[in-house]
Order: sequence, then C-alpha cells, then structure tokens
Amino acid sequence: MAGNVIHGVTLMKEKDIYFFREGNHTKLYEILGSHLIEHGGEQGTLFAVWAPNAERVSVIGNFNCWSDGAHPLAPRWDSSGIWEGFIPEVGHGDLYKFSITTKDGEVVEKGDPFAFWWETPPRSASCVWSLDGFGWDDGEWMKSRADKSEIRAPQSIYEVHLGSWRHLPDEHDRSLSYHELAAELVDYVTEMGFTHVEFLPVMEHPFYGSWGYQTLGYFAPSSRFGTPHEFMELIDSLHRAGIGVILDWVPSHFPSDGYGLSNFDGTCLYEHADPKKGYHPDWKSSIFNYGRDEVRSFLLSSARFWLDMYHADGLRVDAVASMLYLDYSRKEGEWIPNRYGGKENIEAIDFLRKMNEILYADFNGIQTTAEESTSWPMVSRPAYVGGLGFGYKWNMGWMHDTLRYFSLDPIYRKYHQNELTFGMWYAYSENFALPLSHDEVVHGKGSLYGKMPGDEWQKAANLRLLLGWQTGHPGKKLLFMGGEFGQEWEWNHDASLSWQETEDRFHRGIQAWYKELLHFYKSCPALWEGDYESWGFEWIDCGDSDSSVLSFLRRDSRGQTVLCVGNFTPVPRLGYKVGVPGGGFWKEVLNSDSERYEGSNWGNFGGLDAIPYKIHRREWALDLALPPLSFMVFERE
Repeated sequence: MAGNVIHGVTLMKEKDIYFFREGNHTKLYEILGSHLIEHGGEQGTLFAVWAPNAERVSVIGNFNCWSDGAHPLAPRWDSSGIWEGFIPEVGHGDLYKFSITTKDGEVVEKGDPFAFWWETPPRSASCVWSLDGFGWDDGEWMKSRADKSEIRAPQSIYEVHLGSWRHLPDEHDRSLSYHELAAELVDYVTEMGFTHVEFLPVMEHPFYGSWGYQTLGYFAPSSRFGTPHEFMELIDSLHRAGIGVILDWVPSHFPSDGYGLSNFDGTCLYEHADPKKGYHPDWKSSIFNYGRDEVRSFLLSSARFWLDMYHADGLRVDAVASMLYLDYSRKEGEWIPNRYGGKENIEAIDFLRKMNEILYADFNGIQTTAEESTSWPMVSRPAYVGGLGFGYKWNMGWMHDTLRYFSLDPIYRKYHQNELTFGMWYAYSENFALPLSHDEVVHGKGSLYGKMPGDEWQKAANLRLLLGWQTGHPGKKLLFMGGEFGQEWEWNHDASLSWQETEDRFHRGIQAWYKELLHFYKSCPALWEGDYESWGFEWIDCGDSDSSVLSFLRRDSRGQTVLCVGNFTPVPRLGYKVGVPGGGFWKEVLNSDSERYEGSNWGNFGGLDAIPYKIHRREWALDLALPPLSFMVFERE
C-alpha cells in the first residue's frame, strides 16, 4: 500500500493556469497526468487531472488494490477544475485510473487523458511512466531536416500500419515490435529509396480495427508494440538512416469508451453537449468542443507533444473536412449554424490556424499535412493571409480521378483522358501531396494491383505505369505499404502483408521498378524542385486521347529538363513523335517495360537523337518507340 496522499504539491505555476484557461497552453503534458517526482525526501508520483464538475476524485491502482477513496485528490484553490495530489511510493510502471464521483453521485473510473503509456487493450488502465532517459542520437538529422522537409525537396512517403506490415509466423503470427521494426522497417525503406515514413495513428486506441483513428491515448504510443522508449528507438533509427517520420493525428473525434474522454466528469467536458455538434454520425464517436479553451489547450498540447518528446517531423491531420463544416455528413435539421448563419465551424478553423502557427514557430523543419477532401480554399497557405496554415494538402481529387481512370479497360481510356489531365488545372492552388493511401485498398475496393484491368501481365504493367505517373506528376508522393510490390489482395489489418508474393516474377518486377524509380526521383531535382511552381511542369501533348498517350516536361530551377511519356494502352506505338526543347541525344533513363521489371522489353535502345521536325510547337522531336502500358523518362545529354 502506497503512502497517504500529500496535498499542496504541484508542478503548476500561476501562468500555467492562466494559459490553460485561455486556451493557449501547449505543454500541459508537463504538468497534468502522472509525474515521478521527489517530495520531502520521498519518491512518488504527482497526479493531476482536470475534472471541474466532479464531486470527488481519487486515484485507484495496483498500489491500493483499486480501492476507491484510498488516495483522494484535492481540488486546486484557483477554481481551475484541476485536482492534485502526491502519493509516495507509487513509481514507474504502476497502474492507475481516476475514480470520479459525479454531481449525480455516480462513480466512473477513467483513464488518464495525459498518460504516457497504457495497458494493452482490452485492458484499460493508465501506467505511470517516465519519458526521461532515452539517449537520442539523431542530432545530425534534426539539424538538417529543414532542408529535407521543405517544399523544394523530394518527398516519397511510405504509409505504414505498424500492426500489419510484417508478422512473425513462427511466433503465433504476431506483429513486429517497435524494437524489431527499428531494424527491419528501417532497412527496407532505406533500400527502397523512400524519404519519409508515415505511421497510421500510433496513439493508443481501444479498438484495433479502427487502425488508430479512434484515439484515446493522445499522449501515449500504443503498448501493442512495446514501450514509449522503444517507439523512440524506432524514430531515432529512422532518423539516423536519413528517413523522416510523419505521424497521423486525429483531433476530429474520439471514441465513447467508458474509461475514456467521453462524459469525463459526469458532464460533456471534452465534447459538445448537443449531439448536433458533438456526435459524429459516420464514426459513431464524439466531436471535440473546439470552442472550449481548456479543450483547445489539450489538443494543442497533444500536437506539440509528438514533435517535442518523440522528435516527429510532421503531423498528418485526419478528417480535416469533418472539422471545417458543421453540416458534414448531416442532413437538413441535423446541424446548428454558426453565429453568422453559415455552415463553417469557426471554432475549429481558429483551432487549426493556431495549431499550425504554434507548431511552425516552435519546431524548425516540420511540416503539417491536411487530409481535406473538399474545395476549401488555401488549406496550405499561411494563416496570416487567410489560410489554414498547413504545409501540404492531400489531393483527394487527383487520387479518385487517377484510380478511376486506371480501373478502366484501356479500350475505353481515350474517352476519359481528362481524368488524368484535369488535376493540372488546379495543381498550383495548394501544396498538394498525391496519396495512394490505405483508404483506397480496403472495404471491398481491392488492392492497387487488383484495380488494374487485364491479365497478370497487364495488371503488373498497369501498376508500374501508375507508379510512374504518380512519380512524374507535380506534388509529393505517398504510397500505402504493399503497393510497392503489387499485393494482390486488399489490405487486412489482422494479417501481414503478403511478402511471399515478391517471389513471383511480376510482383518482384513491380518492386524492382519502384525501387529504381524512387532512387532516380531523389537524384533528379527536375522531378520535385518545381512541384509548386509553374516553371516546374509543361505539357508537351495532353490531347492525344485517341492514342491514350501523355507527354510532359519537368524542370528544376537551373533549367535542367526531363521528358516523361506515358502510353496508357497495351498497344505498342512505333514512330511516335514527341516535340522536345532541343536537339542532341536524349537518354532513356527509365522504362517501366524493361525486362528488368518483367516487361516486354520494348524501348529505344537506351536513347536516341532528336531530329529536326516541327511538332507540338517545337523545332525538334524524338521518334519514339512507345512500349505497351509504359512510363518512360528521358534526359538530354
């Protein structure tokens, strides 16, 4: 049995309470939750929890046989709603919850919203844990990441669900741990040539099948894969290998599990009380009350925490569209207009702007990305000019149009070429990232490979073409795990990726193509330096729909140019003339139809000389052999 509670011990200063209640505190994780300290010569844990409407709060845990009332907390004198108390002898690894008596006399047991670690679900206790003591060795990365994360740098992101990337069949088919991933995942993404890894939410979540998007532990990596220090080890290993780390983060909603944030102190503390604003009909979850100052401080602190304590290089913010619109997924009469009568969620907009302003001011070289699926303007423009302040926005329109086009039998593609070309009409309105994400390979949609029409050869060729098209198109690149080798079946979060498929020649060929493509992409500034500048891209011919051929140029700031040509049909085309900006020898540096990738090995014998021929408003042309279902890149020597 731990010692009696000692009251009057606190980590909070008067300014902490002021900023907390003002909605501007961004380091609540340093003062709320559980913290190992020494007081009066005794080692123990200081507990602090925000529960302003509680009648009584006590700490229950394995140190007091989960006995309600054994260790009561006391409310602070400043009417902040925070309850505190120091319990001697409670230490690292001890389990606990807060027992809260509501105004109605009901007793609820709640996990700690600020816990740094939790029991592995379905167990639901919080765990006293110190984040001190990890020896970070990523100083070189942290100093240089601003250059590697800016919008004029290459970015090829590997999107990963930790629990299903790879299993160990000899050990009851379990997932790899953080420690194991620190070796295997790091080696793989380095070999493949990715610049960043993006993890589906690692924050603790009760339902594994939510993939982390039903978050409850906003300050804790999931214990399913190891300890907080082991997750630090994974990030540190990626950084030492030169790989950036992006974390998915979910401030849009949270689940209603009884031990979580919902109805925390007997009242709607974190969520809106009115279900027209506080209940999400799509996900059957609760929506944060962005207008409540203390809730804003909670979310701002969570966002900052992962960049501060875990050295994350950015956050991808989930479901931003659902935050921006009060009528999102709601019918008439199911939502409440804002104070001006509109459908915009003013409090959520203010929160997102403030979040981005704070993160970019406090952390050099980070980027935030919005998953935003509507036409909301200036998502990736600074708040001071009226934008939301994100660094990037997922281009959902490009993704849907592209996948719809590639799913067509090539005989019909000539009627839909605008679905590939339309994206360039708005390409410079935002800093777009091009996602081929997890959402497109689940719920009956099939895998990327499965979406491709034709026989086995054509499916593989189509997928190589798709990956080439994404890489050549302006915008940063994201690919969900398994797409790089053409996994045949759609993603199953309960199973490992089908790594055995890489033993098949077609899947091995897809993987080899994408590996070479990524390494060339990183080495070629023309493919990324001008992603968001009009000088970085120029169509040669986007109108040859009858042949389903597209050709375009990519340039860097020094004028170096590469030519990209895609043939989107299985019909090889000999003598296909493409206008180029100058004479000389044009080297064929990439050809997705090469025999190295199990293609048919059509091509141009490594390159060819331009001929004086007027076409596409140019004086010179290449007389090309276009392989079937191919993507090719040429450089002028």
